[in-house]
Amino acid sequence: MSAIPATYASTNLRRTILRMAYSGSTVHIACAFSLVEILAVLYRQHLCLGTGPKDPERDYLILSKGHGVMAQYACLHELGWLNEKHIQGYCTDGTPLKGLSDADVPGLEVNSGSLGHGLSVGVGLAYGALRRGTTQKVYAILGDGECNEGSIWEALLFAAHFKLTNLLVIVDANGFQAMGPTTEVMDTGSLEDKFRAFGFEACTIDGHDENVLNETIGRLMASSFPGPRAIIARTSKGKGVSFMEGRNLWHYSRLTEKNYQDALAELEMVEAGRGGVRL
Repeated sequence: MSAIPATYASTNLRRTILRMAYSGSTVHIACAFSLVEILAVLYRQHLCLGTGPKDPERDYLILSKGHGVMAQYACLHELGWLNEKHIQGYCTDGTPLKGLSDADVPGLEVNSGSLGHGLSVGVGLAYGALRRGTTQKVYAILGDGECNEGSIWEALLFAAHFKLTNLLVIVDANGFQAMGPTTEVMDTGSLEDKFRAFGFEACTIDGHDENVLNETIGRLMASSFPGPRAIIARTSKGKGVSFMEGRNLWHYSRLTEKNYQDALAELEMVEAGRGGVRL
């Protein structure tokens, strides 16, 4: 499995995201927060990372929802693949860490600021792994708003047709996209039903419950189903900080000194309420 410590908490990842966003005066905080538990469980318990980001036999994590990349950077920081200088220099001159997923950063597989094409890269990697006969798995994370893109459904058709049993698609279904609620911008109805109709084994779960995430990912990847799998993870945009949660303005808002300190204080209260024990 991965080398990521088993003692770090979702609150610690959110704290790192806040530090990055404040240092770089950047946006996309809330859409990174909704991803935290999904990524934490994948990196902690499911991704086989081999000897590191350059290991050709490691599993792949495709962040098709590239604007949530701060959550992935926070995990890579915990792994030791990124250092404190990277975090403090996020989105500043000369840094390799930009505000969208960038394949030039070791451990990131795709440039995915433009939505809709990251899944196709993941499908190609999964198909290639099956053709080579490796045991590699591919985990692709989409946004629910991203599922408006036609290229997503073309990739799903390909994955089902070629029976990509090594592919798990996770939809971070936080109910929002850049310009508003997904039900208002373009209502896709039941994503679980649609994935099933496209030939996937699919289920819907609470995307912030780490125990449920862990059990579901393990069960699906061990399933005998002769095709790809999908999880619709119901999440909350801005999860973890009350004044951000469910408020789409935090898709584009930047932190001030005051709300940065307020957010950090709220995370500290959450951790203290758990008795200081990290998950």
